[in-house]
Amino acid sequence: MITINIDRAKEIKKDRLREERKPLLEQLDIDYMRAMEQGIETTDIVNEKQRLRDITNLVDTCSSVEELKSISCENT
Repeated sequence: MITINIDRAKEIKKDRLREERKPLLEQLDIDYMRAMEQGIETTDIVNEKQRLRDITNLVDTCSSVEELKSISCENT
C-alpha cells in the first residue's frame, strides 16, 4: 500500500507552481510596463499578478492529493 505524505506533496506542488508562474509573471511585468508607457489601464494586469502570487496559499488549504492536482496557474 502506498501512502502519501500530504505535507511533502504540498511542498512539491508549491515548487511546481512557482516554476509554472515564473514566466507568466515575467510576461505580466512586460505587459504592465507597456501599458504604463501607453497610458492603458493596468488593473487587470495587477490583479492577475496578485492571483499568481497568492496561488501557493491555496495549497495550504488542501487536504487531499486530488485537491492539490486541481490547482493550476492557468487563469480559469
